Amino acid sequence: MNYQQTLDYMFSRLPMFQRIGSAAYKANLDNTIELCKLLDNPERSFKSIHIAGTNGKGSTSHLLASILQSAGYKVGLYTSPHLIDFRERVKINGNKIPEQYVINFVKQYIVPQKENKLELSFFEMTVGLAFNYFANENVDIAVIEVGLGGRLDSTNVISPELSIITNISFDHKSLLGDTLELIAKEKAGIIKTGIPIIIGERQEESKDVFITKAVEESAPLIFASDIYKAKNVHHKNEERLVLSMDMMRRGNVVYPNLESELLGFYQQKNIPTVLCAIDELRKQGYFITDTNMRNGIKNVITNTGLLGRWQILGTQPLIIADTGHNEAGIMEVIVQINATRHKKLHFILGVVNDKDISSILNLLPQEATYYFCKAIIPRSLDAEELAIKAKEYNLKGKVYTSVKDALYAAKQNADADDLVFVGGSNFIVAEVI
Repeated sequence: MNYQQTLDYMFSRLPMFQRIGSAAYKANLDNTIELCKLLDNPERSFKSIHIAGTNGKGSTSHLLASILQSAGYKVGLYTSPHLIDFRERVKINGNKIPEQYVINFVKQYIVPQKENKLELSFFEMTVGLAFNYFANENVDIAVIEVGLGGRLDSTNVISPELSIITNISFDHKSLLGDTLELIAKEKAGIIKTGIPIIIGERQEESKDVFITKAVEESAPLIFASDIYKAKNVHHKNEERLVLSMDMMRRGNVVYPNLESELLGFYQQKNIPTVLCAIDELRKQGYFITDTNMRNGIKNVITNTGLLGRWQILGTQPLIIADTGHNEAGIMEVIVQINATRHKKLHFILGVVNDKDISSILNLLPQEATYYFCKAIIPRSLDAEELAIKAKEYNLKGKVYTSVKDALYAAKQNADADDLVFVGGSNFIVAEVI
């Protein structure tokens, strides 16, 4: 098989949560453990950082990888989902895994296991691929993002140097639980004996879950939001637009004028988590200067290729895409839309069909013009059905047969000083990018 045929094989033969939803979710680690044994347990061959959370884990993963890369380390980065190219999921120092490596891995390990009745999911296969690649390439450290939950996620076979949980909010209720406490218990499953754990945000509904689990595991616990806070958060435009902030540690400004290519105001919640992680890694002997830290945060997109976080796709009209897709993520998006100067808002909206979208629709601005559409995956909610549901919340607009058509219509209708926003799901953003 060539690379495209290999992708077609993976997408068609391996159950894929990104496409079909909960039917692809495996509620145990058995297959991952068996695959790792087959690969001679590559996850034991490299050091790692494990990152879970409802929102912000992707940005946090890329920020940490960028900083470590800036400090001279060879850094593996495993994230999901991908937006454009499958190989976005597995990178070393910002470079995607080679196509030939993917072809060889699937041919050598995955196709035979299908015949041997080891029914791997797409995610289990990808975790094995990433771990094998990082071990073969002798990375100094790998940043590993949890796919879904934590306790039963395929990535939870590693023994990291550091564990991180960014925050807790409602998402994947059918799989993780319908209360924040239940969701927190699933995320807390990555907390391991004696391994430091950083919680990004101290939240009343979940903090006791993490404290209890950390005590049980004798894991040193830090709430990043108790240590670092951002102020003077604004966009700064010199040679390029950046997000600028002063970072305070316990009330004192320690990192003035900290800049990032990531433009979402919500990054002020992720960066304290990252700074706490750097503090912990320094204690463990990693040599990371303040200059490394600043450069890594400022150049995170350049270093890692991160896509879809308050990403500017055009001007006049201003076109912005963001992958925020659950209640907490949409709330952050709306805050920034309101803070972004524009005359009229054009909102290209698409969602998946396996979530309760009522809480999301209830947050969206009624004065916007909506362009309802459906991404080209089985999980996408039909655009007509979305429009009917949205009408219950006084959200008005038209239905379009494709994301491409919705974007074209919004650009045609928008004046130069309007804002065209693209969001609601990763898949809508991926098609527009």
